[in-house]
Amino acid sequence: MPSRRADPVTLEVVELIGDVVSRYHEEYEHAAARHQLTGAQARVLGLLSLEPLPMRRIAQKLKCEPSNITGIIDRLETRGLVERRPDPADRRVKLAAPTEEGLQTADRLRESLDFAREPLAGLSTAERAVLRDLLRRMLADPAGR
Repeated sequence: MPSRRADPVTLEVVELIGDVVSRYHEEYEHAAARHQLTGAQARVLGLLSLEPLPMRRIAQKLKCEPSNITGIIDRLETRGLVERRPDPADRRVKLAAPTEEGLQTADRLRESLDFAREPLAGLSTAERAVLRDLLRRMLADPAGR
C-alpha cells in the first residue's frame, strides 16, 4: 500500500503556497483599510471593476452565500462606490456595477498592492508565464466548470 505521506518537495510547495496566501490576505486587508473598506468589500469592488455582475455570480466567485453579498453591496452603494442596475439581457436580474468613484477606488486599491508585484518583478517574463500556467493547471477544474 503506497504511503499517504507527501514527498518533501510537495510539503515545501504546500508551505510556500500557504505563506503566499497568508501574506496576500494580510496586505489586502491593510490596503482595503487604507481605503476605509473591509477586505470583503475591496474584493467585491475589485471584481465589479472588471465587469458588472449579478449578486449570485459574485457569491459564486467569492465562494460565499448570496445574502452576504447583498449586505456588502448595500454598504458599497451607501458609500457611492456601487450601484444596482437592470441586466440588459434579463431585466428581472439586477447587476451590481461600480460607479466612477468605485472604479477610481478599485484602481487605487489595486495600485497599492505591492506584495505580489515586487517579487514577481524579479522573475523574467517567461518565468512569470510559466508560473501563471502552472497555477492555472493546479486550479483547473477537471469537470470543466
